[in-house]
Parts: sequence; C-alpha cells; structure tokens
Amino acid sequence: MTAFAGVLGYPVGHSRSPDMMNAAFAERGLDWHYVRLPVPPDLFGEIVPALAASGFRGANVTIPHKVAAHAVSDDLTDAAAAIGAVNTLAFADGRIAGDNTDAGGLVDALDTELQGASVLVLGAGGTARAAVWALREAGADVAVWNRTAERAAELAREFGVRHATAIGPARVLINVTSVGLQGEDLPAQLELDGIEPELVADVVYGAGPTALCRWAEQRGARVVDGLEMLLRQGARSFERWTGQAAPLDAMRRALRR
Repeated sequence: MTAFAGVLGYPVGHSRSPDMMNAAFAERGLDWHYVRLPVPPDLFGEIVPALAASGFRGANVTIPHKVAAHAVSDDLTDAAAAIGAVNTLAFADGRIAGDNTDAGGLVDALDTELQGASVLVLGAGGTARAAVWALREAGADVAVWNRTAERAAELAREFGVRHATAIGPARVLINVTSVGLQGEDLPAQLELDGIEPELVADVVYGAGPTALCRWAEQRGARVVDGLEMLLRQGARSFERWTGQAAPLDAMRRALRR
C-alpha cells in the first residue's frame, strides 16, 4: 500500500527535501512518496490531523510551523519537549508524535567529539534553540552570540550555557542565522578574523558555498555545509517513519545534483 510523507511549510517551493527523501524511499524499495505541502499558518491545526487519515505516515515541518507542530503533537520526544519546536511528525494509531531531528541531525553532521569542545553558536532563533540543546547534551562548552545581545543572553540562561558578548575563539563555529541565504557577503558585525576554528558549520545552503563556508575553507577549517545538515536531519526523520537505516549516500547524491 502506498504511503505518503511531505514537507509542510509556507511556502515550500525552494525545498530540496522531496528529491532527497524520494531517493531514500527508492533506494530501500519502499512504495512511499514525499511531496511539498504549502500550508497557510491559519490552517495548520486543521490540516495536520487530516493528513493522518489520508494515507500520510509523517511530515517534516519548516518555518513558520515548528512551534504550531509542537502544539498539535500528542506525544513529544525529549528533544522536542526541551526545544519547544517540532520539525518531524509521525502519524500512527490515531496519534501525532512530534520530534526535533534538527538537534540530533546537527550533531551527526558535525561528526566530531563534542565532549568538552568549545562551540560558538551564532544566532538565537528557533534553529539556535535546537543547536544549543543538542550541543549541551553532547557535553560541549557552548556559547551563544547574537547581533541582538538580549536574545542571546535569554537563550543562554534558558539552557544553562554561556552568553558571548563578542565573537571569540572556539574550536567549533556554527552559524544558525540567515546570513548568506541570499548569497550576500559576511556582514561587518561578524568580526571573525583571528578566531581560527577547526570546524565551521553553516545551516544555510544555496547554489554554491556560502560566504561563511568560503571564509572557513580559506583558513583551512573543516566545513560542514547546510546541505549536509539538511541530509542528517532528514535521515533521522526517514528512520523514525520507516524503521530502516537511512541510505545516506543515495540521499546525499540527490541533494547535491
């Protein structure tokens, strides 16, 4: 019997998730289809319960619905409950289960020992919440910087990590802001010269490397780009829905075509 999953956002025309997820289903020989579902915010609460009765087994959730997805979930994973946002829904037995695979996917993508590692997170929005929680749980020494200092301080207090009042040295640098989304250069507020991280990760992706990724490559840092982080959170969603190991190579090829 054909099963369906999809990405819920508004809009979702730019999403690369369908190519990646459909490649994964094909690689595993599953009769599943993954589709884009543009859902206006005022209809989200009605549409999600209806999906479960329409052959859908799950959904990924993008901006602006991650908090609303948390609210409609009957059951929450520890990550989703702590972060306060859901990016993965699973439908079974008349219940809606909410998870946040952004958190674990980030750690998977970094693929480095985080226990005791100094990590500087740039940003204080919803994705930053997932990143800070995941990094703290992995044992990292986390600091949060944001152009609006009050937001960074509030996030740092909530999760019991450090507030960085200025950008300083760290072994791992993670950008969870929208900087680079339009292909723009790094803004003057990001005073990165002299910090020399070993690993730089950027959640933003586009047609080519972002300005931050180019900056990191020029300094010899290992770079994890936004497509790899998209891949890793998607892999966790795939495994939650299907109970099978995600075919990472097939998913990665589909994303980078």
